[in-house]
Amino acid sequence: MRQFFDSSHLFGANAPFIEELYEQYLVNPGAVPEEWRDYFDRLQVLPGAAARDVAHAPVVQSFVQRAKAGQFTHERTIPTEPVAPERLQVAALLLVTSYRIAGSRWATVDPLKRMPRPQVPELEPAYYDLSEADLDQVVNSGSYVGLDRVSLRTLIQALRDTYCRNIGFEYMFISDRAQRLWIQERIEPVRATAQLPAERQKRLLQKLTEAEHLERYLHTRYVGQKRFSLEGGESLIPSIDDLIQRAGAQGVQEIVVGMAHRGRLNVLVNVLGKMPADLFQEFEGKGGQELPSGDVKYHNGFSSDISTPGGPVHLSLAFNPSHLEIVNPVVEGSVRARQRRRDDKTGDQVLPILVHGDAAFAGQGVVMETLNLSGTRGYGTGGTVHLIVNNQIGFTTSDPRDARSTLYCTDIAKMVEAPIFHVNGDDPEAVLFVTQLALDFRRAFHKDVVIDIVCFRKLGHNEQDEPLVTQPLMYKKIAQHPGTRKLYADRLVAQGVVGADEPEGMIRQYRDTLDAGRQTVSPVLSNFKSKFAVDWAPFLNSKWTDAADTHVPLDELRRLSERITAVPEGFKLHPTVARVMEARKQMAAGKVPVDWGMAETLAYASLLSNGYDVRLSGQDSGRGTFAHRHAVLHDQERERWDEGSYAPLQNIGKDQGDFVVIDSVLSEEAVLGFEYGFSSAEPNALVIWEAQFGDFANGAQVVMDQFISSGETKWGRVCGLVQFLPHGYEGQGPEHSSARLERYLQLCAEHNIQVCVPSNAAQVFHLLRRQMLRPFRKPLVVMTPKSLLRKKEAASSIDELANGSFQTVIPEVEAIEAKEVKRIVACCGKVYYDLIQKRKDLKRTDVAIIRVEQLYPFPHKQFEAEMKRYPNATEVVWCQEEPQNQGAWYQTAHYFRENMREDQKLYYAGRAASAAPASGYAARHAETQKALLDQAFGRYK
Repeated sequence: MRQFFDSSHLFGANAPFIEELYEQYLVNPGAVPEEWRDYFDRLQVLPGAAARDVAHAPVVQSFVQRAKAGQFTHERTIPTEPVAPERLQVAALLLVTSYRIAGSRWATVDPLKRMPRPQVPELEPAYYDLSEADLDQVVNSGSYVGLDRVSLRTLIQALRDTYCRNIGFEYMFISDRAQRLWIQERIEPVRATAQLPAERQKRLLQKLTEAEHLERYLHTRYVGQKRFSLEGGESLIPSIDDLIQRAGAQGVQEIVVGMAHRGRLNVLVNVLGKMPADLFQEFEGKGGQELPSGDVKYHNGFSSDISTPGGPVHLSLAFNPSHLEIVNPVVEGSVRARQRRRDDKTGDQVLPILVHGDAAFAGQGVVMETLNLSGTRGYGTGGTVHLIVNNQIGFTTSDPRDARSTLYCTDIAKMVEAPIFHVNGDDPEAVLFVTQLALDFRRAFHKDVVIDIVCFRKLGHNEQDEPLVTQPLMYKKIAQHPGTRKLYADRLVAQGVVGADEPEGMIRQYRDTLDAGRQTVSPVLSNFKSKFAVDWAPFLNSKWTDAADTHVPLDELRRLSERITAVPEGFKLHPTVARVMEARKQMAAGKVPVDWGMAETLAYASLLSNGYDVRLSGQDSGRGTFAHRHAVLHDQERERWDEGSYAPLQNIGKDQGDFVVIDSVLSEEAVLGFEYGFSSAEPNALVIWEAQFGDFANGAQVVMDQFISSGETKWGRVCGLVQFLPHGYEGQGPEHSSARLERYLQLCAEHNIQVCVPSNAAQVFHLLRRQMLRPFRKPLVVMTPKSLLRKKEAASSIDELANGSFQTVIPEVEAIEAKEVKRIVACCGKVYYDLIQKRKDLKRTDVAIIRVEQLYPFPHKQFEAEMKRYPNATEVVWCQEEPQNQGAWYQTAHYFRENMREDQKLYYAGRAASAAPASGYAARHAETQKALLDQAFGRYK
């Protein structure tokens, strides 16, 4: 019978479809298929049926409007005859489906009870023309789990107990029936009620006590200092604590947590086990100052090892700036790196937890971008547990009409079909119920899941704000609220779980622990070290000038070339790609020069052969935006959409490193954040993010500003992430010319990042190898070319790869007499080749042209050597394609002057200052390009 109800068209997920068909039938019988019209016609003549049913939706809307106008003055007329059994059964079916879909609208999840219960007609029996007497008729409960044949009244009460109490479930939008059934089977038999033994209830009260009284302790000891209190949302602490313990029991060995500042200090002390004494030192300004800049206490990260029933679990709280939600992709990238290290392909060993605010979850675009990564091959982590501290206010915005355009702050998560559990923060047992449900769902289906803890914010945005100024009604309610801990303590005392004095005893004991500055989490394992932990010591205290032997023997280059040009038997290449592969064979043989794509591929192959992992991602990284790379080959005769691709770099040798190339989603911010997180957790992988065009990276500027350029000086986080930013002025207009070199140079200080502009194939080969072979892990920003990818003059001989090294400054390559040189033109990038051609056209022998390939850290010694090479050169010209207010000029001119001789004078040759990076008019581009070249060789006053 149960199997019939699960499969019948009258039950389960088909019910809303049937109801919609019936509505259409009542309006216009001819609008529905014939077989359904016959079925509905029969319903109209059953015993007990009305003479002619009418469409429900207009009637319901009419009732709603009349109710608003106060037009109901008498009770509804009860039908004189009972509803026919089949119609009653259909009504029961539709009620089950309606409560599953919309029951959350009636759920009592708001501890402040700010809003009246909304009108949801489909949850009322009257919507189905049922009388009070009908409720006592026996129906089959259909797909509702745990009931069979019961009265309709019993079924409705079960539905309300499950879906309309302190938890609101949203999951019926999930398209996978197995996932919906899994949730129903977990919540319906127990009416969504936790069954906790007394010991767990006591632990729950203990964690609530810790959460509440750490905040109160800090509030009185450090009056007025910012800490972004968790008061009003204390249930977060037992939720995370339970997640850790349960995850550990299930075999999780690492957990990475990302969260903003609200409640962060509480999580640090009461979850991760940070010593309260260390926190107090930070409040008093006595903390360690070993970092160049450091950060405020509510941005800092932490790590520890916690004992769980399944063994030790390593916890990491990610460092985070004030930019809300930007830590989300960083955490996901860090988790993916840790999973890779463990060969954890399903995410069963490493778990990401993200803690959000309600306003930020709905308001910050990076939330959507990160969710969009969750199900992809290159960025998935086996599902994330999202915890929302929904204090129903964002800074001073609490009116739903201003906060968002969706019903719930969590609605964005529906795009990835993540189940959403809204829960009243004042019911900590309900919070634990959905916490366990969420973790088990993630483990079963490896998908994201969202817990929305609806609570409040007792104080202002920070401890110096006065929230009554803008939220008088909300804060009058909050002032009368006794607190979650008090409510739960009273409940346990009434149940006899704890004695009347125990809750106060817990408070005294916890405050004594704080007074002593002792650890509040037990046990924290101080001497445990996982075999998967990374030793960062070799990468600390290194210098950019440290030498690295980047040459590769010629025989090895040829062996690697054979591997990267080989394809499986029967694999049909596109004719264009076939020509590329054939040309690469000629390059390896030394018959033709090595182009950029071949040099780059050989750099990856050589590193993979040495055991390093290589991870490359971007919006067209497999092929390359300009079709130069072809790291993924596609069989032109493939028969299935998910077969027929081949990556030669994954087939270099038996013990090679892992090569991953990803055509990313159309996102910059989340993808760059993800790759930063990956790189900061894995120093032995070459991690590259490639922009489609360099200026598209400005959509991810917050990642560059808050993490990549400053993460080490603020937090001591070392990272070797590489960014490929296509850059060059070729008449493609304002948005496809400049990678905004000036912005990266402006961020340069304290040797925090490297900015390079390689101008030939050998340079990029040695640059990429240098990035891994030196024990120096600093972010590398590379202005990669476009037209130079195929320019013959930018190609290199195979011997330059076999014997050379990366040159921070490339001297003049022509055999000109040093004493005859009157002017030195310094430049970087594509303009070098234009300058060479211009000099040739002018037949000038008194001008030397040098290339500064590394703009930061600036190569002072190498540049100074070039200034001294030409004793009669009194003019030094910096030539660039970018406008004067952009490019390298303003950020590097002081370096040039510092290394020039006293008798030398510096001049500028380039486009005039401009608001836009480049002209969109081809003629104007050509005109200004010619002008800057003329200027480089012209006379200066």
